[in-house]
Amino acid sequence: MLTSFFSKSKPVILLTVILFMTVFYILANLKPVFQEFEMYTIFTKFGVLLSFLVSAMVLDFIAKKNELTKRSGFKILIFAVCSVSFWAILQDNQIIVANFCILLSLRRVISLKSRKDIPLKIFDATFWICIASLFYFWSILFIFIVYSGILFHAINYFKNWLIPLVAIFIVFILVTAFHLLVNDAFYTWAAWFQESSFEFENYQNLSVLIPISIILALTLWTLSHYFKLFQKSGIRSRLTYMLVFITLLISVFVAILSPVKNGSELLFFFVPFSIIASNYFDSNKEKGFKEVLLIALILMPILLPIFL
Repeated sequence: MLTSFFSKSKPVILLTVILFMTVFYILANLKPVFQEFEMYTIFTKFGVLLSFLVSAMVLDFIAKKNELTKRSGFKILIFAVCSVSFWAILQDNQIIVANFCILLSLRRVISLKSRKDIPLKIFDATFWICIASLFYFWSILFIFIVYSGILFHAINYFKNWLIPLVAIFIVFILVTAFHLLVNDAFYTWAAWFQESSFEFENYQNLSVLIPISIILALTLWTLSHYFKLFQKSGIRSRLTYMLVFITLLISVFVAILSPVKNGSELLFFFVPFSIIASNYFDSNKEKGFKEVLLIALILMPILLPIFL
């Protein structure tokens, strides 16, 4: 049974998921690569693929290190399945790199619960969010997760609230210096800002509508189990679960404000969603239903390109 296979944490599961992600990434990018058959394009795509694969590993590390889920392979499987269901994600270099940076930031924010090296962790988390915003502007909204982490774990020291501003200023100086050296021009607001679009016509396309509907339904279904888990957990665990939920809410706002509505804007959402859904699959209830659901999720990115 698939649920039994992925209920354990084994290297073969990680390798299987990585192979799964790699195959879909290559299929989605074959045409763009051959249309612009240049070494720069090939190296860029390879670097983005590496970021994509490492993102799954970082997600797995965050969940295990902070005991957000059991030691199973469900979280990386769900992240992989959701991500490859939208070819717009696989073809968008910017959002994949931005999401990787947000994962590195989330890792530092959640680790604030240890109460060690708090200033450094706040700085690092903000730094990675700023870097992410250079690739995808609206990812700057994840700065709220940093302040949520400060509120939960480091509220007693006023200087902690100022550290994100210092990190933002340092990134601004570094980016400005880089552009002056390379382009002999300042990095402008126009180059950074991405105007929001509220045109959802692409959501009428079945290749986008079907996976969004399935993922939304699964989100609502698994959130009830997540909230029950939240109520049963200790204070520190509750704060960590709350950070994941806040990340989910922020990712919704990022998707709403995104400049393009083609499914790629949902990548940030899949990180907290995979953690929440994994907790449902880790439970011992409804084994038969979970088996069918897992098979349907895995088949989703395979069947969509065939029939649509």
